[in-house]
Amino acid sequence: MFYVKSNRRAILLNKRGLTKMRTTLELLRIVVIIGLLGTLGWIVIENIYKINKITQNYSWLGALAILILLFVLYRNKLQFSGWYKGKGRKKLSKKVSVTLISLSVVLIITPFILSSLLG
Repeated sequence: MFYVKSNRRAILLNKRGLTKMRTTLELLRIVVIIGLLGTLGWIVIENIYKINKITQNYSWLGALAILILLFVLYRNKLQFSGWYKGKGRKKLSKKVSVTLISLSVVLIITPFILSSLLG
């Protein structure tokens, strides 16, 4: 009996260690995804905003839009292909996804609107 309890405890400790390792790897994966895709998106947006000085001043709105788009992409697609297998993995609702994507589009367009109003 003692041997079985000890074995179960060892298995539980191994599962906890495995869960921590998977969580750490998933966090590292998120950082890499945001780093690579965020940089790629920023390079594209930055070149578009170089049209004039006013759009360059508000280019941070485009960076925020990219982060929101990456959040939607991760929550709806990428989280299901990673290492983490814990509870709480579910897609954003259709309404939330559409709202966040629409907000991103507005944020990307806003520097051009401000440029025409202020320029």
